[in-house]
Amino acid sequence: MTPGSDRVLERLMSLHPKVIDLTLGRVERLLAALDHPERRLPPVIHVAGTNGKGSTIAMIRAGLEAGGARVHVYTSPHLARFHERIRIAGGLIAEDRLMALLERCEAVNGGAPITFFEITTAAAMLAMAETPADWVLLEVGLGGRLDATNVIDRPRACVITPVSLDHQQYLGETLPQIAFEKAGILKPEVPCIVGAQQAEAWDTIVARAESVGAPLVAEGMDWQVWEEHGRLAFQDGAGLLDLPLPALIGRHQVENAGMALAVLRGLGVGEAECVAAVSRAQWPGRLQRLRSGPLVDAAGAAELWLDGGHNPAAGVALAEALGRLRPRPLHLVCGMLNTKDIAGFLTPLAARAESLHGVDIPGEAATLSAEATVAAAEAAGFRARPAASVEAAVVEIATTDPGARILICGSLYLAGRVLRENC
Repeated sequence: MTPGSDRVLERLMSLHPKVIDLTLGRVERLLAALDHPERRLPPVIHVAGTNGKGSTIAMIRAGLEAGGARVHVYTSPHLARFHERIRIAGGLIAEDRLMALLERCEAVNGGAPITFFEITTAAAMLAMAETPADWVLLEVGLGGRLDATNVIDRPRACVITPVSLDHQQYLGETLPQIAFEKAGILKPEVPCIVGAQQAEAWDTIVARAESVGAPLVAEGMDWQVWEEHGRLAFQDGAGLLDLPLPALIGRHQVENAGMALAVLRGLGVGEAECVAAVSRAQWPGRLQRLRSGPLVDAAGAAELWLDGGHNPAAGVALAEALGRLRPRPLHLVCGMLNTKDIAGFLTPLAARAESLHGVDIPGEAATLSAEATVAAAEAAGFRARPAASVEAAVVEIATTDPGARILICGSLYLAGRVLRENC
C-alpha cells in the first residue's frame, strides 16, 4: 500500500512547473506563514560543496552522537525513501509525522507556486524546530546562495567541501561561477571550514569571505589530514590526532574526514568522539557493498557494489577507491542522466574495468539511453554493450565471469532504485 506521505509528495510536485528554480522568495514566504521555524532551530552547521557533503555530514553526526548529542539532519536527495532526507534527534522521521507536516505546509501554502524542494525543506525545518535537539546538520540542495536551505541567518558553522563542475545548467559554466554560488552560504563572523579547493574556486571563496567578514578555517593552512601507515592523521592548532582510517572507503573519505574533524574540533569535542566520527559513519550508495537481496542472489559468487557518484571528480575518487580493494576483475553497470558529463565521469574508470554494460534509469525522463552510454563508454576506452536492465547486466557478467566485482554506478537515482528493489 502506498504511504500517505507519498500521495502528498506527489501533489506537491505539481505546485511549480519547474523542478529547479533557484530563488529564496517562495520559501521565505512560506516560512513566514509558518511562524519562522528556521529561527527556532538548534545550532546549525550548514554544508555546501560539490562532492563529499553527505559523507562529511555522516561523520560529523557520528562524532556528535557519540558524545551524547541529539542531532537533526536534513540531506538530499534520498535513495530509497523520502524519509531518509529528515532525521529527527537520531532517527528517520516517522511516516505519520511526515504526512502531517507535509499537509500543514500544503495547507498554509494555499496552492501558491513553490518547488518540491522548497516546500519539503520548510516541512523539515518545521519538524526540527518542534523537536528538542542539540544540533542541526543542514545540507545544501543545489548551489548555496539561492538554495532553499540558505535562510539561516546565523549558523554555528559553515562547511564548503571541494568544488568542481556539476549542475552547470543552474550554477554557471565555470568553476569561479559555481564556487560563487557555493560560497553564498557564508555569513558574517560565522567560521567556515573549507576543504581542498582548486585555485580558481579558492580565490572565489576567499573573495566572498572577505566581502561578508566570514573567517575561513582551511585545509592546508589551519588544519591538515593525511593517511600514514594505515592510519588517519589530523593536525590543527590543538594538536595531532592519530585515528583509524574512515569506515567509508577511499582517499576522498580521508579528505571528508578531515573536514568533519575540523568541524568537531572547532566545537570542542574530545578524541573519543573524533574516533567515532571516522569509524562509525555510514552513508548508503557510496561504494557500498551489497550483501543480500535478489540482485546479490543473481550475482552468485561475484561481488556486487553500488555507488551514486556522477561527475568527473566522483569518477576520479571512485577509481582511486576501487584501487584499494582486493584485486578482482571489475565490470561496470552504468546508468546516467543526460545532464551529466558522462565522459568526464567514465574516463578515470576506464583503466580499472574489464567491461561496461549501459542501462537506462527506469522512470527518469532525463535518463541517458543505454546505447548512448555505451557509445560514450567506448569513446572513453571501455569494451561496452547495452543491457535491458541492471539485473540482466548482472546475470550476464556473473555468468561469463563468476569471480567478478560488479559495480553499479553513474547516478544517485539509479542507486536509489537498486536499493529499493534489492531489499
